[in-house]
Amino acid sequence: MLHKITAFLPLVMGVFWMATAQESKIYTHENKDFQDALALYNNEQFQAAQTIFEKVKATTKDEEIAANSAYYAANAAVRLNQPGADRMMEEFVENYPTSTKKNSAFADVAEYYFDTGKYPYALKWYNKVDQSALSMGEMDKFNFNYGYSLFSSSKPKEAERYLEKVTTSPVYGSQAKYYLGYISYQQDDYEAANERFDQITDQNVLEEKLSYYQADMNFKLGKFEEAIALAKKQLPKSDRTEVSELNKIIGESYFNLGQYENAIPYLQEYKGKRGKWNNTDYYQLGYCYYKQGDYANAIAQFNKIIGGTNSVSQNAYYHLAECYLKQDQKQEALNAFRNASQMDFNPDIKKDAFLNYARLSYEVGNAYEPVPQVITNYLDAYPNDENKEEMQTLLVDSFITSKNFAGAMELLERNQNYATKETYQKVAYYRGLELYMEGDYSAASEVLGKSLGSAVNDSFRARATYWKAEADYLLNRFDAAAIGFRDFKQNPASKKVNEGNDVDYDLAYAYFKQKDYANAITYFSAFTDAQKDDVEKLHDGYLRLGDSYFATSKYWPAIETYNKALALTGPEKDYAAYQKAMSYGFVDRTESKIENLENFVSQYPRSTFKDDALFELGNTYVSTGQENKGLQAYDRLINDFRGSSLVPQALMRQGLVFYNSGRNNEALGKFKTVVRDFPNTQEAIQAVSTAKLVYVDLGRVDEYASWVNGLDFVEVTNAELDNATFESAQKQNMEGKTDAAIRAYKKYIQEFPNGLHALDANFSLAQLYFGEGDKDAALPYYKYVADKTTSEYAEQALTRVCEVYIGKQDYATALPYLLKLEDQANIQQNRTFAQSNLMKGYYGQKNYSKTLEYAEKVLGTPSIDDRIKSDAQIMIARSAIATGNESKAKSAYAQVLTIASGATAAEALYYDAYFKNKEGDYESSNISVQKLAKDYATYKEWGGKGLVLMAKNFYALGDSYQATYILDSVISNFGQYPEIVAVAQGELAMIKSKESQRNSSVDPNQE
Repeated sequence: MLHKITAFLPLVMGVFWMATAQESKIYTHENKDFQDALALYNNEQFQAAQTIFEKVKATTKDEEIAANSAYYAANAAVRLNQPGADRMMEEFVENYPTSTKKNSAFADVAEYYFDTGKYPYALKWYNKVDQSALSMGEMDKFNFNYGYSLFSSSKPKEAERYLEKVTTSPVYGSQAKYYLGYISYQQDDYEAANERFDQITDQNVLEEKLSYYQADMNFKLGKFEEAIALAKKQLPKSDRTEVSELNKIIGESYFNLGQYENAIPYLQEYKGKRGKWNNTDYYQLGYCYYKQGDYANAIAQFNKIIGGTNSVSQNAYYHLAECYLKQDQKQEALNAFRNASQMDFNPDIKKDAFLNYARLSYEVGNAYEPVPQVITNYLDAYPNDENKEEMQTLLVDSFITSKNFAGAMELLERNQNYATKETYQKVAYYRGLELYMEGDYSAASEVLGKSLGSAVNDSFRARATYWKAEADYLLNRFDAAAIGFRDFKQNPASKKVNEGNDVDYDLAYAYFKQKDYANAITYFSAFTDAQKDDVEKLHDGYLRLGDSYFATSKYWPAIETYNKALALTGPEKDYAAYQKAMSYGFVDRTESKIENLENFVSQYPRSTFKDDALFELGNTYVSTGQENKGLQAYDRLINDFRGSSLVPQALMRQGLVFYNSGRNNEALGKFKTVVRDFPNTQEAIQAVSTAKLVYVDLGRVDEYASWVNGLDFVEVTNAELDNATFESAQKQNMEGKTDAAIRAYKKYIQEFPNGLHALDANFSLAQLYFGEGDKDAALPYYKYVADKTTSEYAEQALTRVCEVYIGKQDYATALPYLLKLEDQANIQQNRTFAQSNLMKGYYGQKNYSKTLEYAEKVLGTPSIDDRIKSDAQIMIARSAIATGNESKAKSAYAQVLTIASGATAAEALYYDAYFKNKEGDYESSNISVQKLAKDYATYKEWGGKGLVLMAKNFYALGDSYQATYILDSVISNFGQYPEIVAVAQGELAMIKSKESQRNSSVDPNQE
């Protein structure tokens, strides 16, 4: 306010302490030039006067006139602000030490600088004045001016000493008391300031300024009613800046008096310091709205308080949370309660905020930290709290609602008193189901068994029974699965749950896998008689029922059942047609068999059974004496299916036909083709043996011997040892002696690397290692078998090779095997497996076109489960994101949301929020992020990304507090994801930069 205070300085224009003695006659009459210059000087014509004074000084012989001329010339230079003016005055003093104007010179220059507001310069010259030479009146003026110069030069203590000397002066007293009071005011000594101000009698001073400072001081002294009265009195006569400050005084005074409604209009009129409010300003106005029940306006003020770290901020965040709750904005309330609970200024607020934070975390989810951890932390912090029982219940439920069933199991097994037996039953059920969905069927069966061991609730007993049976089935424990499915079927509660609607189908399969075809027929028949809605499953039921009849030699019922399957839509119609044709052969309907096989070959040109059909067709034609047609069928098989394991058998059959019809050379050609193209196979051994007979018949034994000696794939002389060694290994395996079997198979492979049973030995050894969980040991043996493409084990071995490499995330090595599996697989499930992982492998290589190609193949496969569909849609979505095709990505992620679970669902939900944010639908975007936090809290990376998105949404919605708090929390809690933290830091810096333009409490450079 110093620029205003100077308005009360006395008028001190003119020359200070001019000589008052009567000018001598010589000055007034005898030196006209000097008198003319003096007249010009008094008329402030300093330049003209200076010129004449310099001339007079140089020409006069009168010492006194010369001294006076030097004095006035120097004084004029000071007033003209000429360089070296100070030096001129000092030279005057040096050159004329006895001049009567010496003291006046110091005082006059000081006065000039004082009048022009150059107080440090004034002080320099006042310090030269000889105070003892001053009169009483001159002394008052000197003390005031010197004191004020010290005050204006920020030396209040020294100023007080001189201003105190003129407090009784009729001229300077009121002004001195004003500045003395102001010094006390600046030093927050309001009692002393008030005492000084009360002594002022000058009405101009009282009217002009005093009410403002007295209002402010009364406010600071807690005299709010007096402050209001004085501030309102001052308002009409104040400038814009003071009006703002006075409104603040009035508003805060009403606030402190609890008159919140009265405070609001005055607080609103406050313009802030240099145009900015601070956190306290926003808090006061927000609190007034809060007390009035105007929660929306309270939120609008409280949420501008960013990064507060004091008691005001803790109060603000707590009340902000309450306002959010009143507006049913629970996610926002959670953040504010969390913030208040992290501050220690008020322990009661801290505890209550923590309690509400824990409750809301349970209710709406928590993306910052696991909900169970929040509640556990509360129980640890307040172990004897009156809400302990409630928190323990919420803790157990929070594990369930956040789907952290593993944590719930651990908690309940440590603290049995936390929940009832029924709760444990449910938790164990959910954990078992979770393990089942993750593919850990062994652990799932065990945990579901625990649920059954604590069974209280009949519905959950039924559900656990069903899923345990499913897990046992997938573990190839078909006997246990059958028992479980039977128990489920017999439980009356099974009719009230969603599981097991087709339990007869499940039970039938359990028996079917045990080759208990009689029971399989019973339950498949029950299923197919009852099933009307699920056409695909009904189709499969007919197929397996037909297979069961076929396996028990009931071929006419099998044919009838396969016909029912063929009448429906399903993925294995070719299989049904093939089996039907084969069944005709077993009931001596050879013509029907041939007719059905011919129809099959033309009707299903792409079937994986076409090579089987051609082989059977050739066999049937030959067996009925139609050798030429049989040879043609074999040729079609050999030419069209070069990779089929039936090719060497077809060649052998052709050779035998030729041999039996006396066409020995043609027979030898076929046998040699088998030996050449398919070494290390049983057919090759058979070909060598049969060729020997042909050579003997032809009398070309030497030619045979020469030919056999050139073969290295079989040691004919060691055949008995070969067989004996292999049979020994087989015996150990059949008896379940795994370690002994492994040693025996390895011995066989070492001794007979190209032996008669090399394929069987390698495959059996691989299976044993795989069953023991040693996949790395199994891999080379699977690869050996997989490379023999015509082997009956090739497809299964190839699938295992792919599984092992994929388990290591080594898609680069897996890709060629996956391509081979896709090309050669006869089983649709294996082909889908290959295509699904080719899709993932190509995505890992950033080959997005191939990724999309295989994703479409996967989605085009009938009867795949939702998990595989979800994976395909995710690959489409990710590839679209990577290539900038957000429209395609949005569509794909929307599909994923309808079928996905786990991490895939979390990702899809994040992108649902992402696209809504881009469309400006910020509130809906936040709802998606809240769902992500509540239902998928374990997927922290997506949770962190979702929080950054939520912060952007809140800032777009005008909630600066939520935006900055969320970003601060991401930076603090997601350090394991540096990319997410970097994005959060960038967003926070941008927001703080903007907010600092209106809130002085915000430091844009503060981390």
